[in-house]
Amino acid sequence: MRMHLLSGGRLRMRRSVYVPDAERGETIDLPVSCALVRHARGNVLFDTGCHPSVVTDAQARWGTMAKAMVPIGDATENVVDELARIGLAPGDVDVVVCSHFHPDHCGCNAFFPRSTVFCHRLELEAASADDALAKGYLQQEWNHGLRRVAVDGEHDLLGDGRLVLKPLPGHTPGMLGALVHLDRDGSFVLASDAVPLALTLERDALPRNTADPDAASRSLDEVRRMQASGVTVVYGHDAQQWATLRTGSAFYE
Repeated sequence: MRMHLLSGGRLRMRRSVYVPDAERGETIDLPVSCALVRHARGNVLFDTGCHPSVVTDAQARWGTMAKAMVPIGDATENVVDELARIGLAPGDVDVVVCSHFHPDHCGCNAFFPRSTVFCHRLELEAASADDALAKGYLQQEWNHGLRRVAVDGEHDLLGDGRLVLKPLPGHTPGMLGALVHLDRDGSFVLASDAVPLALTLERDALPRNTADPDAASRSLDEVRRMQASGVTVVYGHDAQQWATLRTGSAFYE
């Protein structure tokens, strides 16, 4: 089994969203991390990142959300182009796991019409609720009529314990992480926005865009427990960590 860490785009946001003592007006550049797990039973893509079009016209797709979350870089930094660089097309992806339905994590879902989408039941309910738009959910980003499986608790995705979906609620009601066990490089937890930055975990610094702080704190404790057992945490948006990881055509196995 192999795991490729793929770029889902890059964003620029106010640093104070993530760092409580940041100066007013200070910004932070954030990679959007996605992952492809290549298993004998199929290819699994964890998160699909930003839609390529947002680099040139984010407001057209995201509306006012584009003021708080500004795409940077170029339009080739997306999971579809990243997959092509390792010789795969969207049709080669069997399963898409959505950590949550915010647009920087599910923006390329529409490119995977033959894939089955896994999400948490509570996330599906939140994204379908009457107040979904106010909470950062955009129907055009996540709701494409794809085959969908909504899970509740932990879910052994491939049936052999090597890729386990783990509820890590707080940032959103149905946030999912993924625990990946590799033969050579050990175990990883793909934390997405449950732990966007290393300092989130180190300083217990919950981002301002946290929906449920109590649940988020419990999820951080769960990630710390995994980290203490030797699991490597892949943060959702940490530029310093991203620069040290094997990404793109490089892989973990």
